[in-house]
Amino acid sequence: MARVLHDPPPMKGRVLVVDDDADAREALSEALREGGYAVETAADGFKGLGKLPDFGPDLVLTDLKMPGMDGLEFLRKIHSGRSDLAVIVTTAFADVETAVTALKEGAADYLTKPLDLTVLSVVVAREMDRVRLRREAGALRARLAERYSFSNLVGSSPGMQSVLKLLPQVAASKASLLITGEPGTGKELLATTIHEHSPRAKQPFLKLHCAALAEPLLESELFGHESGALPASLGRREGRLQQADGGTLFLDEIFAIPPALQVRLLRFLREHAFQRMGGEETLHVDVRVIAASDHDLREEIARGSFREDLFYQLNVVNIDLPPLRARPSDILTLAMHFLRKYGSEDGKTFEGFSDQALERLAGYEWPGNVRELENAIAHAVVLASGPRVTAMDLPPSVGPAPVGTAAVRIPGSKMEDIERHAILSTLEATRGSTTKAAEMLGMSVRTIQYRLQQYHSAPKNEPHLPAVLPSSVTSG
Repeated sequence: MARVLHDPPPMKGRVLVVDDDADAREALSEALREGGYAVETAADGFKGLGKLPDFGPDLVLTDLKMPGMDGLEFLRKIHSGRSDLAVIVTTAFADVETAVTALKEGAADYLTKPLDLTVLSVVVAREMDRVRLRREAGALRARLAERYSFSNLVGSSPGMQSVLKLLPQVAASKASLLITGEPGTGKELLATTIHEHSPRAKQPFLKLHCAALAEPLLESELFGHESGALPASLGRREGRLQQADGGTLFLDEIFAIPPALQVRLLRFLREHAFQRMGGEETLHVDVRVIAASDHDLREEIARGSFREDLFYQLNVVNIDLPPLRARPSDILTLAMHFLRKYGSEDGKTFEGFSDQALERLAGYEWPGNVRELENAIAHAVVLASGPRVTAMDLPPSVGPAPVGTAAVRIPGSKMEDIERHAILSTLEATRGSTTKAAEMLGMSVRTIQYRLQQYHSAPKNEPHLPAVLPSSVTSG
């Protein structure tokens, strides 16, 4: 009869046992192997240190009383090189004081001899769980650090460069911060990045959308409430301010906060103190507030809907994110950034964009700003099948925006107006082909593309030419 082979059970972790007593080493290693652990042994602290690099244990089980290098010195040597390594010490009952000293030096726990193998199993399993959780937390922190790296805030335009230069100083500060800008410019991403690079990075980062909740619910979410303060509330509830103690609270769409809550928020910003809804106890917390708004708060002040003193309390530092149409030189840089990002996530490698795709990206005004551009590139990555993203891979909505034209009269018109009229009229006649338009006008394709970018980044109060540009511009 054929013998059935079974896969070995998965290893629970690696344990290094260090003890000068050969019998104790053998008994411990045998018990741990039976428990599913990979085990290495060493007869003293010096040999134990030699095993660390190659074996790479998750946990060290060491005796305290050993010749040459005792357990305390061994513990110190371990933590001088790997502060995250869990160490359990074993000692005779009479030397418990030494074990307490080991705990103060960073040992995870201690066990007294003779060892109870059941207790040993429980303690080792518990510490292995803690090691796993620490590593998962470290990996998550590393992913967050990568996701919210300053390098992910892309922009070479003067407006974005001025923002990027401020970030290290702003992140290190405790001061309140107000981030302004149109929807989709990246206010929440910027707030999160600032928190992740601040001294508060290991503390909570909580968000609250002020326009999404009615006043009583918003008050409860922000300040918390006592039992019975709200209909159908079952008990006391901590608000975001209390939950974020030591960290950062991001208040999005701050313009929408009702007047009564503006007064309470102002008091908190001044005193770092507040009371729960329906409560009398004054609570003190250390929270940095970062607020954001796509409304002009000075206009809200003029209308009487936003307190001027609250504005100044929030506006200690202001970062204004420019819209994408005001920084056209960043469009292609951002597009390449998102292409690499989403291509990597989908397991695709791209060389870049076709000429026609580049023209469509550069010629569009991006009313949804960076968020719309990111979504457009994510869409294109899904559809693209070649080494380059083509114009057909982009969403149909992405294309040159209508460009205005005033009547061109000769004499009486400026040369730039005549040139603009000639370029746009010729593009209309060639159905958007920059190559054919360049041949007809005796201009280079690059010059026409550059002029198109200028036309679409013109200030809103500049006179525009009539809409003569077709829905797409091509290089064919």
